[in-house]
Amino acid sequence: MNHLESSFSGKNSFWRYVVMFAAVLIASNTIGAIPLLIAYAMKASSNPEVISEIAANPSDLSVLGLEPNLGLFIMLFPFIAGLLTFILLVKPLNNRTYKITINGTGIFRWNRFLISALVWLILSAVYFFIYLKADPSNFTLLNTSASLLILIAVSLIFIPFQAAFEEILFRGYLMQGIAVLARNRWFPLLMTSLLFGLMHAFNPEVKEFGFFTMMPQYVLFGLVFGIITLLDDGIEAAMGAHAANNIFLCVMVTNNSSALQTPAVFEQQNVFPWTEFTALLVTGIIFVFILKVIFKWKSFSPLLSPVEPGHPPDQTPNTEVLSSLR
Repeated sequence: MNHLESSFSGKNSFWRYVVMFAAVLIASNTIGAIPLLIAYAMKASSNPEVISEIAANPSDLSVLGLEPNLGLFIMLFPFIAGLLTFILLVKPLNNRTYKITINGTGIFRWNRFLISALVWLILSAVYFFIYLKADPSNFTLLNTSASLLILIAVSLIFIPFQAAFEEILFRGYLMQGIAVLARNRWFPLLMTSLLFGLMHAFNPEVKEFGFFTMMPQYVLFGLVFGIITLLDDGIEAAMGAHAANNIFLCVMVTNNSSALQTPAVFEQQNVFPWTEFTALLVTGIIFVFILKVIFKWKSFSPLLSPVEPGHPPDQTPNTEVLSSLR
Protein backbone atom coordinates (compact mmCIF):
# COMPACT_ATOMS: atom_id res chain seq x y z
CA MET A 1 0.00 0.00 0.00
CA ASN A 2 1.37 3.42 -0.98
CA HIS A 3 -1.33 6.06 -1.12
CA LEU A 4 -1.83 6.84 2.58
CA GLU A 5 1.52 5.52 3.80
CA SER A 6 3.42 7.93 1.53
CA SER A 7 2.35 10.93 3.61
CA PHE A 8 4.62 9.88 6.48
CA SER A 9 7.60 10.93 4.37
CA GLY A 10 6.59 14.60 4.42
CA LYS A 11 5.82 17.34 6.91
CA ASN A 12 2.43 16.91 8.53
CA SER A 13 1.97 19.60 11.17
CA PHE A 14 -1.70 20.53 11.42
CA TRP A 15 -1.06 24.18 10.56
CA ARG A 16 0.40 23.18 7.19
CA TYR A 17 -2.92 21.64 6.13
CA VAL A 18 -4.84 24.66 7.37
CA VAL A 19 -2.58 26.99 5.37
CA MET A 20 -2.91 24.86 2.23
CA PHE A 21 -6.69 24.60 2.50
CA ALA A 22 -6.98 28.36 3.04
CA ALA A 23 -4.57 29.12 0.21
CA VAL A 24 -6.40 27.09 -2.43
CA LEU A 25 -9.76 28.53 -1.39
CA ILE A 26 -8.40 32.09 -1.48
CA ALA A 27 -6.78 31.51 -4.88
CA SER A 28 -9.98 29.96 -6.24
CA ASN A 29 -12.07 32.91 -5.10
CA THR A 30 -9.64 35.68 -6.11
CA ILE A 31 -7.45 34.68 -9.04
CA GLY A 32 -10.08 32.17 -10.15
CA ALA A 33 -12.77 34.83 -10.08
CA ILE A 34 -10.95 37.28 -12.37
CA PRO A 35 -12.71 36.22 -15.63
CA LEU A 36 -16.09 36.39 -13.88
CA LEU A 37 -15.33 39.81 -12.37
CA ILE A 38 -14.36 41.14 -15.79
CA ALA A 39 -17.65 39.88 -17.22
CA TYR A 40 -19.57 41.43 -14.30
CA ALA A 41 -17.84 44.79 -14.72
CA MET A 42 -18.44 44.94 -18.47
CA LYS A 43 -22.13 44.13 -18.08
CA ALA A 44 -22.70 46.39 -15.04
CA SER A 45 -21.14 49.36 -16.84
CA SER A 46 -23.93 49.24 -19.40
CA ASN A 47 -26.71 47.92 -17.15
CA PRO A 48 -26.31 48.61 -13.39
CA GLU A 49 -29.52 46.67 -12.62
CA VAL A 50 -27.71 43.43 -13.44
CA ILE A 51 -25.97 43.59 -10.04
CA SER A 52 -29.19 42.79 -8.17
CA GLU A 53 -30.03 40.01 -10.64
CA ILE A 54 -26.62 38.42 -10.10
CA ALA A 55 -26.99 38.66 -6.32
CA ALA A 56 -30.30 36.80 -6.53
CA ASN A 57 -28.80 33.86 -8.46
CA PRO A 58 -24.97 33.93 -8.70
CA SER A 59 -24.76 30.65 -10.63
CA ASP A 60 -26.98 31.91 -13.46
CA LEU A 61 -24.65 33.72 -15.85
CA SER A 62 -27.35 34.19 -18.48
CA VAL A 63 -27.98 37.71 -17.11
CA LEU A 64 -24.48 38.63 -18.28
CA GLY A 65 -25.40 37.81 -21.85
CA LEU A 66 -22.49 35.40 -22.13
CA GLU A 67 -22.38 32.59 -24.62
CA PRO A 68 -23.32 29.55 -22.44
CA ASN A 69 -20.15 27.59 -23.14
CA LEU A 70 -18.02 30.60 -22.27
CA GLY A 71 -20.05 30.87 -19.06
CA LEU A 72 -19.24 27.24 -18.26
CA PHE A 73 -15.52 27.90 -18.69
CA ILE A 74 -15.75 30.94 -16.41
CA MET A 75 -17.45 28.81 -13.73
CA LEU A 76 -14.73 26.14 -14.00
CA PHE A 77 -11.75 28.50 -14.04
CA PRO A 78 -11.56 28.84 -10.22
CA PHE A 79 -10.85 25.10 -9.96
CA ILE A 80 -7.92 25.46 -12.34
CA ALA A 81 -6.56 28.30 -10.21
CA GLY A 82 -6.99 26.22 -7.06
CA LEU A 83 -5.27 23.20 -8.62
CA LEU A 84 -2.27 25.23 -9.77
CA THR A 85 -1.99 26.83 -6.32
CA PHE A 86 -1.93 23.40 -4.71
CA ILE A 87 0.76 22.16 -7.10
CA LEU A 88 2.93 25.18 -6.33
CA LEU A 89 2.55 24.98 -2.52
CA VAL A 90 2.58 21.27 -1.64
CA LYS A 91 6.37 20.92 -1.96
CA PRO A 92 7.34 23.92 0.23
CA LEU A 93 4.55 23.26 2.75
CA ASN A 94 4.61 19.46 3.07
CA ASN A 95 7.89 18.45 1.46
CA ARG A 96 6.05 16.17 -0.95
CA THR A 97 5.49 16.42 -4.67
CA TYR A 98 1.96 16.88 -5.96
CA LYS A 99 2.32 13.53 -7.74
CA ILE A 100 2.57 11.72 -4.41
CA THR A 101 -0.93 12.91 -3.46
CA ILE A 102 -2.33 10.90 -6.37
CA ASN A 103 -1.27 7.41 -5.31
CA GLY A 104 2.00 7.66 -3.40
CA THR A 105 4.16 6.49 -6.30
CA GLY A 106 4.37 9.44 -8.69
CA ILE A 107 3.04 7.39 -11.61
CA PHE A 108 -0.43 8.23 -12.95
CA ARG A 109 -2.41 5.08 -13.77
CA TRP A 110 -4.33 6.09 -16.89
CA ASN A 111 -6.16 2.77 -17.14
CA ARG A 112 -7.75 3.39 -13.73
CA PHE A 113 -8.92 6.85 -14.74
CA LEU A 114 -10.36 5.85 -18.13
CA ILE A 115 -12.01 2.59 -17.10
CA SER A 116 -13.65 4.16 -14.07
CA ALA A 117 -14.91 7.08 -16.16
CA LEU A 118 -16.38 4.72 -18.76
CA VAL A 119 -18.13 2.55 -16.15
CA TRP A 120 -19.64 5.61 -14.43
CA LEU A 121 -20.79 7.05 -17.77
CA ILE A 122 -22.54 3.79 -18.67
CA LEU A 123 -24.26 3.55 -15.29
CA SER A 124 -25.33 7.22 -15.50
CA ALA A 125 -26.73 6.70 -19.00
CA VAL A 126 -28.67 3.60 -17.94
CA TYR A 127 -30.16 5.39 -14.94
CA PHE A 128 -31.07 8.46 -16.98
CA PHE A 129 -32.69 6.33 -19.71
CA ILE A 130 -34.81 4.53 -17.11
CA TYR A 131 -35.78 7.81 -15.43
CA LEU A 132 -36.63 9.38 -18.79
CA LYS A 133 -38.88 6.47 -19.75
CA ALA A 134 -40.53 6.33 -16.32
CA ASP A 135 -41.31 10.06 -16.14
CA PRO A 136 -41.03 11.60 -19.64
CA SER A 137 -43.16 14.62 -18.72
CA ASN A 138 -40.46 15.72 -16.26
CA PHE A 139 -37.94 16.29 -19.07
CA THR A 140 -37.95 18.80 -21.91
CA LEU A 141 -35.74 18.54 -24.96
CA LEU A 142 -33.62 21.66 -24.64
CA ASN A 143 -30.78 21.57 -27.13
CA THR A 144 -30.03 19.51 -30.23
CA SER A 145 -28.04 22.18 -32.07
CA ALA A 146 -24.41 22.14 -33.16
CA SER A 147 -23.56 24.09 -29.99
CA LEU A 148 -23.61 20.71 -28.23
CA LEU A 149 -20.31 19.89 -29.91
CA ILE A 150 -18.73 22.95 -28.31
CA LEU A 151 -20.29 22.06 -24.97
CA ILE A 152 -18.87 18.53 -25.19
CA ALA A 153 -15.43 19.89 -26.06
CA VAL A 154 -15.44 22.44 -23.21
CA SER A 155 -16.66 19.80 -20.77
CA LEU A 156 -14.08 17.21 -21.81
CA ILE A 157 -11.22 19.70 -21.61
CA PHE A 158 -12.01 21.64 -18.45
CA ILE A 159 -14.22 19.51 -16.16
CA PRO A 160 -11.38 17.03 -15.51
CA PHE A 161 -9.48 19.94 -13.93
CA GLN A 162 -12.38 20.53 -11.57
CA ALA A 163 -12.60 16.84 -10.71
CA ALA A 164 -8.81 16.61 -10.32
CA PHE A 165 -8.76 19.59 -7.95
CA GLU A 166 -11.44 18.17 -5.66
CA GLU A 167 -10.06 14.63 -5.69
CA ILE A 168 -6.45 15.70 -5.10
CA LEU A 169 -7.53 18.01 -2.30
CA PHE A 170 -9.90 15.62 -0.50
CA ARG A 171 -9.15 11.98 -1.42
CA GLY A 172 -5.49 12.81 -1.93
CA TYR A 173 -4.01 15.52 0.27
CA LEU A 174 -6.47 15.66 3.17
CA MET A 175 -7.03 11.90 3.30
CA GLN A 176 -3.26 11.40 3.54
CA GLY A 177 -2.91 14.05 6.22
CA ILE A 178 -5.73 12.71 8.39
CA ALA A 179 -4.36 9.17 8.01
CA VAL A 180 -1.07 10.28 9.60
CA LEU A 181 -3.00 11.35 12.70
CA ALA A 182 -5.57 8.54 12.79
CA ARG A 183 -3.30 5.66 11.67
CA ASN A 184 -6.32 3.97 10.06
CA ARG A 185 -8.36 4.25 6.87
CA TRP A 186 -11.98 4.44 8.00
CA PHE A 187 -11.62 7.75 9.87
CA PRO A 188 -9.98 9.61 6.94
CA LEU A 189 -12.72 8.17 4.72
CA LEU A 190 -15.49 9.54 6.93
CA MET A 191 -13.84 12.90 7.60
CA THR A 192 -12.98 13.69 3.98
CA SER A 193 -16.48 12.67 2.88
CA LEU A 194 -17.99 15.02 5.43
CA LEU A 195 -15.64 17.86 4.45
CA PHE A 196 -16.40 17.19 0.79
CA GLY A 197 -20.09 17.55 1.55
CA LEU A 198 -19.59 20.75 3.52
CA MET A 199 -17.56 22.28 0.70
CA HIS A 200 -20.69 22.06 -1.46
CA ALA A 201 -22.89 23.68 1.19
CA PHE A 202 -23.11 26.91 -0.81
CA ASN A 203 -24.28 25.22 -4.01
CA PRO A 204 -27.58 26.53 -5.38
CA GLU A 205 -29.16 23.10 -4.80
CA VAL A 206 -28.72 23.61 -1.06
CA LYS A 207 -30.49 26.94 -1.23
CA GLU A 208 -33.30 25.37 -3.24
CA PHE A 209 -33.89 22.16 -1.29
CA GLY A 210 -32.26 22.71 2.10
CA PHE A 211 -28.99 21.82 3.80
CA PHE A 212 -30.13 18.57 5.42
CA THR A 213 -31.80 17.39 2.21
CA MET A 214 -28.78 17.85 -0.06
CA MET A 215 -25.92 17.14 2.34
CA PRO A 216 -26.49 13.33 2.45
CA GLN A 217 -26.12 13.21 -1.34
CA TYR A 218 -22.82 15.14 -1.33
CA VAL A 219 -21.43 13.06 1.54
CA LEU A 220 -22.49 9.86 -0.25
CA PHE A 221 -20.57 10.97 -3.32
CA GLY A 222 -17.55 11.48 -1.08
CA LEU A 223 -17.95 8.02 0.45
CA VAL A 224 -18.16 6.28 -2.92
CA PHE A 225 -15.10 8.11 -4.26
CA GLY A 226 -13.28 7.55 -0.97
CA ILE A 227 -13.99 3.82 -0.90
CA ILE A 228 -12.62 3.25 -4.39
CA THR A 229 -9.60 5.40 -3.51
CA LEU A 230 -8.78 3.14 -0.57
CA LEU A 231 -9.49 -0.10 -2.41
CA ASP A 232 -7.47 0.96 -5.46
CA ASP A 233 -4.70 2.64 -3.41
CA GLY A 234 -4.92 5.90 -5.34
CA ILE A 235 -7.30 8.55 -6.61
CA GLU A 236 -7.24 7.93 -10.37
CA ALA A 237 -10.46 5.86 -10.37
CA ALA A 238 -12.23 8.43 -8.19
CA MET A 239 -10.98 11.22 -10.44
CA GLY A 240 -12.29 9.45 -13.55
CA ALA A 241 -15.73 8.77 -12.07
CA HIS A 242 -15.99 12.32 -10.72
CA ALA A 243 -15.11 13.83 -14.10
CA ALA A 244 -17.48 11.47 -15.93
CA ASN A 245 -20.36 12.32 -13.58
CA ASN A 246 -19.99 16.07 -14.08
CA ILE A 247 -19.43 15.81 -17.83
CA PHE A 248 -22.57 13.69 -18.20
CA LEU A 249 -24.66 16.17 -16.23
CA CYS A 250 -23.30 19.18 -18.14
CA VAL A 251 -23.99 17.62 -21.52
CA MET A 252 -27.12 15.55 -20.98
CA VAL A 253 -29.35 17.16 -18.33
CA THR A 254 -29.65 20.46 -16.50
CA ASN A 255 -32.17 22.08 -14.16
CA ASN A 256 -32.78 25.51 -12.69
CA SER A 257 -31.03 24.69 -9.40
CA SER A 258 -27.94 23.09 -10.95
CA ALA A 259 -24.56 24.50 -9.90
CA LEU A 260 -23.36 24.44 -13.51
CA GLN A 261 -25.92 25.95 -15.88
CA THR A 262 -25.37 24.56 -19.39
CA PRO A 263 -27.29 24.26 -22.68
CA ALA A 264 -27.65 20.50 -22.14
CA VAL A 265 -29.69 18.12 -24.25
CA PHE A 266 -32.52 17.86 -21.67
CA GLU A 267 -33.88 20.12 -18.96
CA GLN A 268 -35.36 18.47 -15.87
CA GLN A 269 -38.45 20.30 -14.67
CA ASN A 270 -38.73 18.92 -11.15
CA VAL A 271 -35.89 17.52 -9.05
CA PHE A 272 -36.61 15.03 -6.27
CA PRO A 273 -33.51 14.99 -4.05
CA TRP A 274 -34.31 11.82 -2.12
CA THR A 275 -35.02 9.93 -5.35
CA GLU A 276 -31.63 11.12 -6.60
CA PHE A 277 -30.04 10.03 -3.31
CA THR A 278 -31.51 6.53 -3.61
CA ALA A 279 -30.38 6.26 -7.23
CA LEU A 280 -26.88 7.39 -6.25
CA LEU A 281 -26.74 4.82 -3.46
CA VAL A 282 -27.72 1.97 -5.80
CA THR A 283 -25.44 3.23 -8.57
CA GLY A 284 -22.55 3.66 -6.16
CA ILE A 285 -22.83 0.10 -4.83
CA ILE A 286 -23.01 -1.35 -8.35
CA PHE A 287 -20.09 0.83 -9.42
CA VAL A 288 -17.84 -0.32 -6.56
CA PHE A 289 -18.55 -3.99 -7.26
CA ILE A 290 -17.95 -3.60 -11.01
CA LEU A 291 -14.58 -1.98 -10.35
CA LYS A 292 -13.79 -4.70 -7.81
CA VAL A 293 -14.15 -7.27 -10.58
CA ILE A 294 -12.31 -5.25 -13.24
CA PHE A 295 -9.40 -4.20 -11.03
CA LYS A 296 -9.35 -7.55 -9.18
CA TRP A 297 -9.53 -6.14 -5.67
CA LYS A 298 -9.32 -9.19 -3.46
CA SER A 299 -11.52 -7.94 -0.63
CA PHE A 300 -12.81 -4.90 1.22
CA SER A 301 -10.43 -5.50 4.14
CA PRO A 302 -8.16 -2.53 3.22
CA LEU A 303 -10.94 -0.23 4.43
CA LEU A 304 -10.30 -1.41 8.00
CA SER A 305 -6.55 -2.01 7.88
CA PRO A 306 -4.14 0.23 9.81
CA VAL A 307 -1.90 2.86 8.22
CA GLU A 308 1.70 2.60 9.31
CA PRO A 309 4.86 4.43 8.19
CA GLY A 310 6.66 2.62 5.43
CA HIS A 311 9.62 3.27 3.23
CA PRO A 312 9.56 6.75 1.69
CA PRO A 313 8.24 6.50 -1.87
CA ASP A 314 10.45 7.33 -4.82
CA GLN A 315 9.56 10.90 -5.81
CA THR A 316 11.75 10.92 -8.90
CA PRO A 317 9.73 12.37 -11.79
CA ASN A 318 8.41 9.43 -13.80
CA THR A 319 5.36 10.78 -15.52
CA GLU A 320 4.22 14.25 -16.39
CA VAL A 321 1.09 14.01 -14.24
CA LEU A 322 0.06 17.59 -14.83
CA SER A 323 -0.67 16.75 -18.43
CA SER A 324 -2.76 13.81 -17.29
CA LEU A 325 -5.12 16.11 -15.45
CA ARG A 326 -6.44 17.52 -18.67
